[in-house]
Amino acid sequence: MPGAIWRPEKAGHGRSCDHVGMQLSARNKINARVTAITQGEATANVELDAGGTRLVASITVEAARELGLAEGSEVIAVIKASDVIIAVA
Repeated sequence: MPGAIWRPEKAGHGRSCDHVGMQLSARNKINARVTAITQGEATANVELDAGGTRLVASITVEAARELGLAEGSEVIAVIKASDVIIAVA
């Protein structure tokens, strides 16, 4: 999404997964709601609304099914990346 600015205070940054008995090393945990799921043969693109910012996660169709994802599902997007690229306009 060109020009999108993620604001952690709007997205619930850092919410713990402890309530489900899970601990993660990833620090970027973002509360989101599933807005759409587009399934291909092997990959599902899961569109999320994270406090007004659109995120898209590409996961396997099997994982989407196992997680019981559906439009309206409340999820936590966990982002773990070794690189962050910054651009200046």
